[in-house]
Amino acid sequence: MNVINFDFRNEVLKHNASLSYCYQCSTCSGGCPIALITNGKYNPRKIIEEAILGLQDKLIERQDPNPWLCSTCQRCVELCPQNVELTEIFTLIKNRCFENHKYPEAFYIQGHSVYENGVAIPYSNAIIVRRKNLGLPVIKTAPIEEIQMLMKETNFEKNILKGTE
Repeated sequence: MNVINFDFRNEVLKHNASLSYCYQCSTCSGGCPIALITNGKYNPRKIIEEAILGLQDKLIERQDPNPWLCSTCQRCVELCPQNVELTEIFTLIKNRCFENHKYPEAFYIQGHSVYENGVAIPYSNAIIVRRKNLGLPVIKTAPIEEIQMLMKETNFEKNILKGTE
């Protein structure tokens, strides 16, 4: 049974007041490339509906539909006749999922890689040599120490590395 969590509902509405303007026209889902390739399994309108209703258990615990499938392409925001900031709301939901340790394994792997290497997908020596041979500039990244400091300050490091300590 779905239970309305009024605190969650109010938090989402407070975070982004544009949500209250949504009248569930489904334009977001109709234009979403992820909804199209998943044959509606990912459904932005359904996520917004569940957020309006305060169905925290469905959105955070069960992730039905899964908010992590959003690619933040902003197509839904561009198409919305009510100017609802859908991706902002999806980001809030993903952050709540993260706080509850409910995130995909790929998110963990990439987060760990960023912590260790400064990038989600480290460059292989072959790519570095090929870039040099082609006369391409050296790829610059932020110092790893700065990235690790930011991750510690935002508790990202604590949550991502929890399984490896």
